Amino acid sequence: MNRSITIAGTMTVDEICFMEKFPSESELVTIESKHRTLGGLVPNCALALAQIDRELPINVVGVIGNDEKGSFIEDRFSQYKNINTKHIKKLGETPFTYAMESRQNNTRTFFNFKGSSVNFDEFTIDFSVLETELLHIGYLLLLDALDSPDLSYGTKMARVLKEAKSKGIETSIDVITEDSKRYKEIIPPSLPYTDYCIINELEAGKITGINLREQNNVLRINQISKVLYKLKEMGVNKWVIIHSPEGGFGYDGQDYYSVPSLSLTGEQIKATVGAGDAFASGVLYGIYKKKTILEALKLGISSATSSLMNDQSILGIAPFEQLIQLYEEMPKNERLNII
Repeated sequence: MNRSITIAGTMTVDEICFMEKFPSESELVTIESKHRTLGGLVPNCALALAQIDRELPINVVGVIGNDEKGSFIEDRFSQYKNINTKHIKKLGETPFTYAMESRQNNTRTFFNFKGSSVNFDEFTIDFSVLETELLHIGYLLLLDALDSPDLSYGTKMARVLKEAKSKGIETSIDVITEDSKRYKEIIPPSLPYTDYCIINELEAGKITGINLREQNNVLRINQISKVLYKLKEMGVNKWVIIHSPEGGFGYDGQDYYSVPSLSLTGEQIKATVGAGDAFASGVLYGIYKKKTILEALKLGISSATSSLMNDQSILGIAPFEQLIQLYEEMPKNERLNII
């Protein structure tokens, strides 16, 4: 088995716009600055992993258009000698996202054009030629063809994950955050074919039906272990991992883990876009390096923190050794007792 990580799924060009605050409906707000970058699970995680380890073999799989935005994606990937782009397919228009970031409360709102990502189906990944050790794929709920029903496996995504596992490939998934009731229908079929489920607290709550946020946005600490356990019970094979601003939480079927986030002031936070994927990338690298779940959680926290502290977001993530040092040296928020 080739010792590489494969990142598959959503690829977009992100137009990130910064403003003082997000406007109410029908109101005008001035965009103070903007820049173009890559977005979506594939660029975010692939570039984050490439920053963490410049020698790590990374395969990227997705569908982009044969257009200017598609060329922009390919050009950015080409700057990293360890990213293999030969599995990218071209069809239709390249997806793009307007990411509107508010400086008032460091939140972001996304406007996404799916474009050719709707053509990412169960045949896009050619397992007869893909050599890899670990497949991370997403976002579930944003890949229309893979979210569609499958008579044998429930969804096409579940079919893809099953095929990966039949080839001896470990599997990992991520989910998009949206305000819908689709979670309970689309996500569960994939979980029995998922080795590592890496999602945020809002997504975890929607999948299990156990809300992890109060109406005042306070984290329901006493419910976290229940959600971790339920996701494992729904079929996740190895690790269930939930990340939130308060910290990272994990369950391996035997023990529960809670790792506090690193303490940042408002001035230290330069960009929030991609922080969730930065966390996932840290965890994925921990899996790749055969670290314990506790070590992987710490690496996820420090990777996300490194992204938050740099105005280039994902592209500002520090190398592995520096991430280890970052977690050891920075002040930490209170560790939450989830059991």
